Amino acid sequence: FSSLLAGNLCAFVLFVSPIPTFRRIIRNQSTEQFSGLPYIYSLLNCLICLWYGMPFISPNIILVATVNSIGAVFQFIYIAIFIAYADKSKKLKMSVLLVLVFALFAGIAFVSLRFLDSHTRQLFIGYLSVFSLISMFASPLFIINLVVKTRSVEYMPFFLSLATFLMSLSFFAYGMLKGDGFISVPNGIGTILGVVQLALYYHYSSKYDDSSREPLLAYA
Repeated sequence: FSSLLAGNLCAFVLFVSPIPTFRRIIRNQSTEQFSGLPYIYSLLNCLICLWYGMPFISPNIILVATVNSIGAVFQFIYIAIFIAYADKSKKLKMSVLLVLVFALFAGIAFVSLRFLDSHTRQLFIGYLSVFSLISMFASPLFIINLVVKTRSVEYMPFFLSLATFLMSLSFFAYGMLKGDGFISVPNGIGTILGVVQLALYYHYSSKYDDSSREPLLAYA
C-alpha cells in the first residue's frame, strides 16, 4: 500500500509539474517549440488506466482509478490551454487528436462492457493500459531528440522528468508486490526512460545558460 500511496503522490507531482511551462505559454501567448503530444498521450493513458482501476474491471485497486481521474482533468486543462495559444496548424492538429482520444476511449468502454466477460475485459483493458503507458513514457522521446539537436534542456523541464521517474519507480514496485504485470512492466520501462531523461538533463544542463537564451517571443 505504501508504494501505491507513494506512486499516487508522485503522480500528482507529475500532473502539476507542467504548470511552469503553461505559465510561460500564457505569458508569451505562444506554444513556441513545446510539443502538445505528451499531454495527448497522457490524457489517453489516464482515461484507460482510470478504466482499468474501476472495481468492475480490476477489484481492489481503486486508488489507480482515482489518481488517473485527477490526471485526466489536469491533462484536459493543459491541452485546452495549448490549443488556445497554438498556431493554426498546431491548433487543428491538437483539436483533432483530442476528439480522437475521447472517441477512442468511448469505443473501448463500449466494447469492454458490451461484448466481454469480466475476465476477458480485465485482460483487454490491461493490455491496452500497458500500450498506453508505454506510449506515454515514450512520448518524451520527441523532446529528447530536440534536446540532443539543440544541446539545451530548455524544452525538457527537470521536475517533469524527475516526477515521471519517481512515479514509474513507485508503481513498478507496487506492480511487483501485487504480481500485476499490467502495472509493473510498463512502469519498469518508464523507470528506464526516466533515468535516460535525467541523465540527459544532467549532461546538457551545464551547457544551457538561461541568460543567453533568445526566446521566440519576448516576455511581456
